[in-house]
Amino acid sequence: MPILRADQDTIRTNAPNLHMCHEGLGMSEVTAMEPSAAAYAAEIDRKGYTVIEHYISPEQLERGRAFINQQAATHGHEYFAIHGIEALGGSLIAGLALSQPFKETLTELYRLQTGREPAVTEQIFPVIRCLQGRSGLKQSHFYHFDATAVTALLPLYIPTEGEHCGDLIIFPSVRRIRFNALRNVIEKAVLHNTASQKLVAFAVRRGWLKPIRLKLEPGNLYLFSGYRSLHANDECDPATLRATALFHFGNPHHESLVARHLLGTNKRKAKLDHNGLKPVN
Repeated sequence: MPILRADQDTIRTNAPNLHMCHEGLGMSEVTAMEPSAAAYAAEIDRKGYTVIEHYISPEQLERGRAFINQQAATHGHEYFAIHGIEALGGSLIAGLALSQPFKETLTELYRLQTGREPAVTEQIFPVIRCLQGRSGLKQSHFYHFDATAVTALLPLYIPTEGEHCGDLIIFPSVRRIRFNALRNVIEKAVLHNTASQKLVAFAVRRGWLKPIRLKLEPGNLYLFSGYRSLHANDECDPATLRATALFHFGNPHHESLVARHLLGTNKRKAKLDHNGLKPVN
């Protein structure tokens, strides 16, 4: 299956026409790109990540930034995160998360990484993270694993001046995808706790550990395996703004009650169910 990119213009292609009819993007065609999903999955295995350049158009980037600017003012120009399609309703980010072609792309990457099908009920879980102000510094070098096999990162605002610009920091393929939920919980308890996070952050700052550092470019789409890769962002000047949209898909433990109760902290804090939606009362 070819990788798909968001595009506002009608582009002729040998592939069938696919339309995104969701709020925030309008009527758009999606054009097939080469290389294929298999090539991107192979690059993730080899390098730890892959990049689709200019995934969204300049006009779409400006719409995404307008939403960020509105939210940044609402949050007093300090750190904030917004979780879930409902909280992001009407935005470009919610539109992408609801895009069927985009979901098909992430589904294919999940199949290639795991050899399995994702849960039938699973949806893309979008998150916006904005680092700004003094509180943003506390959200840097927070090394963690994602719950999902596929993570897509779309930068909207990235600082360009100063020593630290919020680079994406990745230790690729630190662990394998586990389908045993209890083993995953134990593994995270060992590798993904406060003490280990501080130790890794200290070693990275001292130069003892050499992770991959990615200079992010707004409008590009960065794909990697958040489940397998230990990752974080570098700090940036509190006077600047770093805003990224994250799209999580492919939780190997989506149906596991063990994982649902012991993990999923962000969804619980946002008062969302395991599908990333507000529970029906």
